[in-house]
Amino acid sequence: MSWIDDQRPDDAMAGAFEAIGPEPVVTIGAALFRDAMCRLGAAVHVVTTAGPGGKTGFTATAVCSVSDAPPTLLVCLNRRSQGGPILRENKVFCVNTLGADAEAIADVFAGRTGAYTAERFAIGQWSTMKTGAPVLASAVVAFDCRVLEIKAVASHNVIFGAVEDIRLGPAGPALVYHDRAYKRV
Repeated sequence: MSWIDDQRPDDAMAGAFEAIGPEPVVTIGAALFRDAMCRLGAAVHVVTTAGPGGKTGFTATAVCSVSDAPPTLLVCLNRRSQGGPILRENKVFCVNTLGADAEAIADVFAGRTGAYTAERFAIGQWSTMKTGAPVLASAVVAFDCRVLEIKAVASHNVIFGAVEDIRLGPAGPALVYHDRAYKRV
């Protein structure tokens, strides 16, 4: 028997649509926070979208599983990002988790090379799955998602996506960002 067997079906949704937060608090400075966060290793992903709003992608480490019932994940994107309005209009995205040898792709989609949106897709082999968002052939794993909700939190949008399809890529080491540098895991 698992813990979920003891729950009523409506328990899973309790709190799903209510926002609970603390009273205003005093936080540490942004620079100290960034210095601390760089010490947390995180997988490197390229998040892509395509549709009526156009095609774009960005490099992200702020990607997280939310639930497996139904399969849902979240991606955080700075609200100043040029890709935000495109993703919002398209209502689909794909999280492409990069292999250890994909630093060049990470840099292109992070905007470090000066390549514009359309030029970014010149690197790597791309296809699509159910949603039509671009999927990188060499991705360790690709999560094809439809936007469920977008929440503004501080300087970022938190984008929740229902996972409509998954493609497991080639096995091997993944790319991680830690202490402001790429590393292989």
